[in-house]
Amino acid sequence: MKEVQDIWFRRAKECGYRARSAFKLIQIDEKKRLLKRGQRVLDVGAAPGSWTQVAAERVGHAGAVVAFDLKMIEPKGLPPHVTLLQADLEKIEADALGGVLFDVVLSDMGPDTSGDAASDATRSARLCNTLLDRLPQWLRKKGSLVMKVYEGREYPALLRRTEQLFDEVKGMKPESSRRESVEMFIVGKGYLGEPALGSKATEAAPRGW
Repeated sequence: MKEVQDIWFRRAKECGYRARSAFKLIQIDEKKRLLKRGQRVLDVGAAPGSWTQVAAERVGHAGAVVAFDLKMIEPKGLPPHVTLLQADLEKIEADALGGVLFDVVLSDMGPDTSGDAASDATRSARLCNTLLDRLPQWLRKKGSLVMKVYEGREYPALLRRTEQLFDEVKGMKPESSRRESVEMFIVGKGYLGEPALGSKATEAAPRGW
């Protein structure tokens, strides 16, 4: 098991990614084809920035990535179409993110772990529900979502809630996730919600899946 974990760590170093978690997003995107050239992407809870790196590569310079976290994200080495913010998920305003809806919302965030698996899972699900609450302000209709959650008692209800918001929803565990890890990634495609008051829809025509 340790050897498998080291493979992804070494690959991250070789590819210049800030963390092995970059490959989780890469593997999800290879299966679901979420990230496309020219898109606007919001990366929530982005530190240290490995998902931001992957998103920036995949949307290219014609696209844009906005990434925020409670912790400061190191800007060195990130391309100019990446914007970094230090902010709280529950307090950040849509205007701080540019006032334009995103094509994709990504979240690899998780609570600081306590060692109590049930408690950690509850707090993880709470963060995810807060994220879902913010989607009308952030995600355009037909947009996509990837969010990490710790699997526990609240996971089925969170999955059902997400299914009510998207045309297609699937729980996934990428190959690069540690086998013993309780993390799951909920992927939603085809957001059904309407833009929140005060947010502007992107002018581009809806993209197909």
